[in-house]
Amino acid sequence: MTDATDQIWHALPVSEVARLLQTEASSGLTQEEAEKRLSRIGRNTIEARAGIHPALRFLQQFQNPLVYVLLIAGAVTALMPDHQIEAGVIFGVLFLNAIIGFIQESRAQMAIESLGRLLAPAASVIRNSEIRRIPAEELVPGDVVRLQSGDRVPGDIRCTRIRDLHVDESMLTGESLPVAKECVDLESDVSLPDRKNMLYSGAVVTSGQSTGLVVATGARSEIGRISRLIATTEMLETPLTRKISRFSKLLSYAILFLSLLTFAIGILQGHLWNEMFIAAVALAVAAIPEGLPAALTIILAIGVSRMARRNALIRKLPAVEALGSATVICSDKTGTLTKNEMTVTRVYAAGEHLGVTGAGYEPAGEITSKGTTTGLTERPALVATITSGVLCNDSNLVQREGRWIVEGDPTEVALLALARKAGIEPPDLRAQAREIDVVPFESAHKYMASLHAWPDGRRAIYVKGAVEEVVGMCELVMEQDEAIRPIDRETILAVANEYAGDGFRVLAFATKSAPRDQSLLHHEDLQGALVFVGLQAMLDPPRPEAVAAVKATQQAGIEVKMITGDHPLTARTIAHACGIGGTAAAVMTGADLDSIDEQAFPEVAERTDVFARVTPEQKLQLVEAFQSRGEVVAMTGDGVNDAPALKRADIGVAMGIAGTEAARDAADMVLTDDNFASIEAAVEEGRGVYDNLRKFITWTLPTNGGESLLLLVAIAAGLTLPLEPVHVLWINMTTAVALGTTLAFEPKESGIMRRPARPPNEPILTGELLLRIGYVSVLMTVAGYALFFWSLARGSDLSAARTLVTTTVIAIELGYLFTCRSLSESSFRIGLLSNPWAVAGAISMVVLQAAFVYLPTMHRLFSSAPLSLVGWGDVGLVAIFVFGVVEFEKWLRRSTSARSAAN
Repeated sequence: MTDATDQIWHALPVSEVARLLQTEASSGLTQEEAEKRLSRIGRNTIEARAGIHPALRFLQQFQNPLVYVLLIAGAVTALMPDHQIEAGVIFGVLFLNAIIGFIQESRAQMAIESLGRLLAPAASVIRNSEIRRIPAEELVPGDVVRLQSGDRVPGDIRCTRIRDLHVDESMLTGESLPVAKECVDLESDVSLPDRKNMLYSGAVVTSGQSTGLVVATGARSEIGRISRLIATTEMLETPLTRKISRFSKLLSYAILFLSLLTFAIGILQGHLWNEMFIAAVALAVAAIPEGLPAALTIILAIGVSRMARRNALIRKLPAVEALGSATVICSDKTGTLTKNEMTVTRVYAAGEHLGVTGAGYEPAGEITSKGTTTGLTERPALVATITSGVLCNDSNLVQREGRWIVEGDPTEVALLALARKAGIEPPDLRAQAREIDVVPFESAHKYMASLHAWPDGRRAIYVKGAVEEVVGMCELVMEQDEAIRPIDRETILAVANEYAGDGFRVLAFATKSAPRDQSLLHHEDLQGALVFVGLQAMLDPPRPEAVAAVKATQQAGIEVKMITGDHPLTARTIAHACGIGGTAAAVMTGADLDSIDEQAFPEVAERTDVFARVTPEQKLQLVEAFQSRGEVVAMTGDGVNDAPALKRADIGVAMGIAGTEAARDAADMVLTDDNFASIEAAVEEGRGVYDNLRKFITWTLPTNGGESLLLLVAIAAGLTLPLEPVHVLWINMTTAVALGTTLAFEPKESGIMRRPARPPNEPILTGELLLRIGYVSVLMTVAGYALFFWSLARGSDLSAARTLVTTTVIAIELGYLFTCRSLSESSFRIGLLSNPWAVAGAISMVVLQAAFVYLPTMHRLFSSAPLSLVGWGDVGLVAIFVFGVVEFEKWLRRSTSARSAAN
């Protein structure tokens, strides 16, 4: 038997397929032969490959520079007397983060396992010339399978017999509508979405019946191939984790260098090594931003909450910010940019082109002529076209609990929605024109016909179907004045071709009077004398909010690419309507991509706006191509075929309504409304999260820098330490919680979506922010020493002087917090009180510091002492001075930028 992994089954005659599979297309395999093949080939299941042992994967969560910094902080804190609780908190945070990371890394395994759940539970097969119902996992290549409406395809199948078969393959191909299947031989290079003689495992039969030969099962099936692609696809770090990793490395090196420098200076000055070790430990404690991991988690968690309110559920915490870093969004078409609701938007009747407003199944819209609203009056051909669409129709559109529910084929439902827009109620019309008989749609005839009896006794036949077929059966046409004249087929076909060329699905409609006593309808009754009444052109229209969202995303400097399995003409039409690619979007098909040289592929992909009829491998290849050019890629998808690309993308976005479980498991984020507008909203929230993270880091580092300089200067100059390690811990922990975390609640700044996309390699801290951190650290050091020596000079004891320095550092941080609420704009412009959390945090910090200064218990724990009103006044003046310096620096930069822009 030929290897079932061959990909040419669609190009072979049925007899050759049966010969290669060593089976009979009519009687199938014997039970004995099926059992032999099952033992040799294996069960029809998809099994996840053995991965890294869970214990090792858990330990790998600690392999991160940021974690190393926290381990150092925990170890250093544990070495200090009476600070084991603080050390326990740090190690507890590390352990919790490791658990979260471990869970998230299990998603790829879950994605593969979920593919197995797409396989059919049972299958009807012919064995020993008898029809049997067997578990689908016992299916083998060579089996003959029978399928009917509602069945899930149990394996990859070459069809041998078909009766009006339509299959939903959207999970594999992205096709927006069920696909009609035919028993035809195809060329070998036909892409998967166009293989009309093949059925693929996991697809669903929506109508009709079929018999076929199983050519592949389990891992050798199309779904199995995708599972291997998921398993071998590398999952990248998010932009945030990469930047935090680089930042942590630099911070680790700086802390290590300062600690060693402190130790060396002390030894050279003749101090004992154990004293210098404690001093180096104190410096390390001062330099490590203990509040960073907690603040990072809080900022991201708040971002998760804000995104959830805007219909985006986050599955992986760093993904909150990742979308805000995106430079390219690769969007699916169906249901994401469009409503996934077929809508009639053009009608041609009696030589007149009419437009239809409104999108989707909700009957809100109007029929227009040359842009002006028009009605049915004096348009008998239009009335006949709409009537044909309602009566020659098996579907229903009903309203339940305020929602329009589809019952039947989306194409037929679109005809009912048009009728309601025209003021015709389908149930009333159907009740009036009683149905007598029907010729159902069949692939061989490509039309449907129905016979109806009207209350006045007359009977009429209504026909709808493929344009060429229906027009070919018509000899007459209804004109505007209801006159019946000979048909001009060429003109009608030219109009239909024009509509089809614009990506529309076009149906033709005709009618014919019937004898009053006719009760049966046959194909012969339709030949000749049919009167053509009109065309209806439909497509799945773009969501209005998605069009606005695409525009906003592009204004934010983010490219939007459409990647779909749908037809290229349809894809081009929707891209144009959404503003993707401008007036002439560059479109490439999967076949076009196959012909491109590997080296030229990234550049060609960059120039192309729309990709249609693409395979899972090509989607993955496109994501990698954009990433190779330094782009941060967000990828949306809903099908199994999207899962590998979703996993590889910097941020994978799955659809929550129409999405498969495999797609959701592979993604970082799930949209609860399947709407591109929610992606744009999530980009906005992601940018806000990144802003707030930068604000926190810009705010917290001067504390660590100032404390480190205070200690380093004292050790280098042989001075008394102005702060003890216990004071450093007090400052770091209280300010991080009471002040720093309030920046997580900072509202998004205006114009955030008018900024250009951030360069992917831009560091978290730019040169101007590093300069700001530097001079604020220096100002804090100078102010600390000035007040320290001033306090001692006035006769205060060492405890009181150190308390004054501790309070000074905290006061400067409190004032600096309000300048950091915007890194470029004036604090007065955004409003000092516009973040109530910052105000509450400032009040809490004042209360905490008052307790530190005045409570006897705090005096015993921290060797603090009370301050005089003069001391408080000096502290306040210093904080206001630093606040003013930073605000002046921001004003100076804004002025310089404005002058540069003017020139």
